[in-house]
Amino acid sequence: MSTTDPFESPTHGANPIDEQAQKKRKLWRNLFLLTLCVSLLLIGIFWLPVKLVQMEKFASSSSVNLPKKGVASAIDPTLAQPVKSLSPSDLLETKLTVVNASSEDNWVYFDFSRGEVVNIHDKSSIEWDLAFRRSKVISNGGATNKFGKAGLINLGSLDFDQVTEVPLDNYVQDKATRTETENPILLKWYRYNYLTHKLSAKSNTYAVRTANSKFVKVKFLDFYCANKETGCIKMQYVYQDNGSNHLTKSASSNIPPA
Repeated sequence: MSTTDPFESPTHGANPIDEQAQKKRKLWRNLFLLTLCVSLLLIGIFWLPVKLVQMEKFASSSSVNLPKKGVASAIDPTLAQPVKSLSPSDLLETKLTVVNASSEDNWVYFDFSRGEVVNIHDKSSIEWDLAFRRSKVISNGGATNKFGKAGLINLGSLDFDQVTEVPLDNYVQDKATRTETENPILLKWYRYNYLTHKLSAKSNTYAVRTANSKFVKVKFLDFYCANKETGCIKMQYVYQDNGSNHLTKSASSNIPPA
């Protein structure tokens, strides 16, 4: 009389139908995993870039219920102050302004010599220095206007108040693109948070040569209006009106270098 080990796999009499069913299940499982991997890969290749483009468009989309488009306004000192730090006693006054550039279609022109938005009907005028439209910023020079001398230099994250002198040369002017002009220095003056859809100004300080070859240092502070809508460019700047690249009171009384 023979005994059979209950834990021993049978070697004879296996059902061929069961083996085929197991092979089919294994095949379908592998196909499912392969399809899942391919789907995730396609999402990474096609869907994510589309979403990033949509988010970028959101940053440039028009806003509603904004106060007085195309206006620069002074800031109540009790509400917002320029970034404070140790500064030389003879440093020229730092001015703070907000330019409402919430229009998606119209440029808003700013003149540093007057410290205000100006009405410009012809870009070839040299009565403006920077122009704003939503998050885009251009300068009065290069491909935008061959008569303007404006350009910019990114000074990096240098402390704003410690910058008492800006370069005389090597300012980057506007370049032509397929659709319009742009200044490479100001393409990304902000950071964009893809989770919150919020823009925040970088800590960079920029040297600006104006349309008539005066010098300014600028720092962008914010992109949001008082009512939390988008398109209001808040910036602080120091303007030297005598042509010197030194941003100090003592330099204002001196004849600028040739």
